[in-house]
Amino acid sequence: MHIARALASTALLILAAAFPARAQVEAVNDPLPDPIRKGDLVVEANRFVRAPQTEESALDAITNLAYARIQYLTPIGDGSGRLVLNDLRGPLYITDESGAEPVTYLDIRTRDVGFDDSMFPNETGLVGIAFHPQFADAGTPGYGKFYTAYSATSDSGRADYLDDDAESHESVIREWTTDDPAANVFSGTSREVFRIGQFASNHNIGVIAFNPTAAAGSPDYGVLYASLGDAGAANDPRDFSQSLAVPHGAIIRIDPLAGDESKGYGIPPDNPFVGEAGVAPEIWAYGLRHTQQFSWDTDGRMFMGDIGQNFVEEVNLGVPGANYGWRLREGTFATGYAVGARRPGRVYPRPTQDDQAFVYPVAQYDHGEGNAIGGGFVYRGQAIPALQGKYVFTDFPRGRVLYIDADSLEPGQLAEIRELRLIVDGEERDLIEAAGFPNTYGSGDRVDARLGIDSAGELYLLTKGDGWVRKLEPASER
Repeated sequence: MHIARALASTALLILAAAFPARAQVEAVNDPLPDPIRKGDLVVEANRFVRAPQTEESALDAITNLAYARIQYLTPIGDGSGRLVLNDLRGPLYITDESGAEPVTYLDIRTRDVGFDDSMFPNETGLVGIAFHPQFADAGTPGYGKFYTAYSATSDSGRADYLDDDAESHESVIREWTTDDPAANVFSGTSREVFRIGQFASNHNIGVIAFNPTAAAGSPDYGVLYASLGDAGAANDPRDFSQSLAVPHGAIIRIDPLAGDESKGYGIPPDNPFVGEAGVAPEIWAYGLRHTQQFSWDTDGRMFMGDIGQNFVEEVNLGVPGANYGWRLREGTFATGYAVGARRPGRVYPRPTQDDQAFVYPVAQYDHGEGNAIGGGFVYRGQAIPALQGKYVFTDFPRGRVLYIDADSLEPGQLAEIRELRLIVDGEERDLIEAAGFPNTYGSGDRVDARLGIDSAGELYLLTKGDGWVRKLEPASER
């Protein structure tokens, strides 16, 4: 690990020498001056189900007192119409597409797995859930299996990476095997699959998912993807995102059913860095700061939302082996680390010619318009025809629901972002007016809005402040 950091420092010095004329370049104070306008699309966000109220495990932590820290709503994918809903504080609920009252499927707080969300309740906890595509197929290797991503105490297991650099906690993927896949309350066993150390409390593991477009027998079928942040603090102080030695600041891709005596997982042979000396073979793509959420369109394209440092939020297309630039790039701009001096926290015009290959966003916005991108989905449902083919995503602190045209996107060619107009509780208004709650990180309110999806491709808004899941539906004539 110390060798990797030394190599990263050497690379920065070489990069600085390559751009001596840029050492005095002026920072860009307003990277994207054009505002995001509201579009013509209007939808209703109607109350669907409300999660049970939960409490923080550490009331002295710097956080916001959300009603329920609901993060993702996703279909189990077994044809039952059931949906799962996770709360960062530990419970995992089951509801269904008819809006059944949520019931607790699994409460990870009651299991002896080292769960801990006290170090930073806004980002740690039960952060991801994924059901194996063979979950309901008796006689198959994935029968009855699902996976959770969560935060754990550093003394609760041995990490695959950075066990000695886990001062804050560790991020874990765990496999659960249910006795009855049709049951709405879990009973069964579990085992640990993957674990990595976190030196700081933020920028942890995020969403985990199987590619829903992968056909049985294809190389991507049954392969688990997971997002790993750059491990925390600010400005990636360990330079993990550009160091391929450790899979932080990356999307990893593993085979959860192919473990052996040394590891709880296997490496897909078509991963882009398999066999390269000094490179973590789990890495599928890297150079990311904190891609909390990603999803696939029906044509197999992966969409990722990467949270910026101080200026730029990104929408990216997933490309195997790609370097998305952090901490040398933030959006389509250079950072202080790339212009000949260590000046973090600002962005600068990028060189006219990159000295290495970066994959740039397909859309971006700055912090005049929002604070943190929450990811989303390309809408392929049937209920709202005007929304077809739009990638819909949120800026989750401000609760803005945004969209771009998803067709014909190319990295570096920036699509225009529009804001979706919402009718909430019978009137058109901003979501923050209906679901805002006190923002302890700044003035005013925040929303913490995320998007979920069902088996038909219909979209749902999740808001932590009030614990509601709202379904997006066509606006009725008024």
